[in-house]
Amino acid sequence: MEKGSRNPRICMIVQQPDVKGGIAAVTNGYYDSRLEKEYKLCYIESYCDGSKIKKAVKALKSYIQFYKCLRGFKPELVHVHSSFGPSFYRMQPFLYMAKKKNIPVIDHCHGADFNTFYVNASDKKKKRIRKVYNDFDKVIVLSDEWKKKMGEVLPDDKMVVIENYCKPKNEELIEKLFSERFERKQVLFLGELGKRKGGFDFAGIIDNAHKGDIDIKFALCGSGTDSEVNEIKEAVYKVTSKEKALFPGWVRGNEKDNILRESAVFMLPSYDEGLPMSILDAMAYGLPVVSTNVGGIPQLVENGKNGFLCEPGDTKALGERIKELLSDRDRYISASRESYRIAGQNYSFDAHLEKLFKVYDLVLGYEG
Repeated sequence: MEKGSRNPRICMIVQQPDVKGGIAAVTNGYYDSRLEKEYKLCYIESYCDGSKIKKAVKALKSYIQFYKCLRGFKPELVHVHSSFGPSFYRMQPFLYMAKKKNIPVIDHCHGADFNTFYVNASDKKKKRIRKVYNDFDKVIVLSDEWKKKMGEVLPDDKMVVIENYCKPKNEELIEKLFSERFERKQVLFLGELGKRKGGFDFAGIIDNAHKGDIDIKFALCGSGTDSEVNEIKEAVYKVTSKEKALFPGWVRGNEKDNILRESAVFMLPSYDEGLPMSILDAMAYGLPVVSTNVGGIPQLVENGKNGFLCEPGDTKALGERIKELLSDRDRYISASRESYRIAGQNYSFDAHLEKLFKVYDLVLGYEG
């Protein structure tokens, strides 16, 4: 069957746009994009930030909206964005309501902590996980590394790799910023302030980066539980001053744009990742990256070219690699240019959409 001039109806299960994290960052880019010209989209928000009660109410409302969507909008395909943990259970009513109507369902898996979710789970839970994922028509994973991991749950032909994307800024603007950034020597972190993203390693990284004569500053942007954020701040301020380590909170919009323009290096000392939107955002601004060798990060960071990869928890290596980048102007600018090049050539929004279109058309049974 050929799609021709038809615009197939697709229902996409998303998070509320103001949710903090990578899934919302991905789906927010779809609004008013070429995706909505190729297909008729109905968005249903199934998750919000807040208390457990607020999240439960949001989920229940989304199931009612989805039921009405199935009767009124009559989608030809359902695209669910999900993660591990509670998200795994929250997505299942969408899957099985659609399946009762014989509507194909794609899962876009953004999960990160596979060991906790599956590897270390009971045999009963593993069986349930395999059953649920195999009920999807296709599962989108974020990297080749994640396809290998999910191979414990799914056969290869059920999975397709579609990397996250970025929208590179104007090249002329980025080139003008290189020298100014190098002089400023600000290291940026964007994300959840907690264990998984390496927040408890900040103090050790900063302490090692500050050994020597280089005046390096850190902007540690994000949020987390009050107890973890306070513990992280307390540890950081034992090794440096408040002037050299800022905690601006979660940044969005113009504030995020400004801090990405001002910063010199992006740091993400994670222990588990999919394909981080935060790294892609940084590369779109031409920031070299110092991160860890986990998940899909090695697909983004070519060690020694557009940044450095270290083992999770190796605060000495992470600090030293930051210091190394900010000690040599020529090497810094070369790494910055390489980051920008990789972002534009390999992770553009258009390339992401083309891969998504192919999956949609394959599941819908269209040719060409």
